[in-house]
Amino acid sequence: MYAIVEIAGQQFKVEKGNKIFVNRLDNEEGSELKFDRVLLVDNEDKVTVGTPLVAKANVSAKVLQHVQGDTVLVFKKKRRKGYQTLNGHRQKYTEIEIQDINA
Repeated sequence: MYAIVEIAGQQFKVEKGNKIFVNRLDNEEGSELKFDRVLLVDNEDKVTVGTPLVAKANVSAKVLQHVQGDTVLVFKKKRRKGYQTLNGHRQKYTEIEIQDINA
């Protein structure tokens, strides 16, 4: 059984027991979450597609930890002008574990 769910503006394919990284959520570590924006549910080859959401379906999850991604370096240069700059960025993520899919 799997579901397509929208979390923080992005769509994820989730199954029970999956651990996924989503954009940083405001919830504390160890807290329980419920996502109501379920777009599709596949229950043993019985597919339910929402219009746009599946009615009375939700996905429960648990926040495991807050982490930062790898450093992405942004380098800009204009040749023969003496201009160059280097910036770095680390995206913030939340790791969640899918507990259950209710359809």
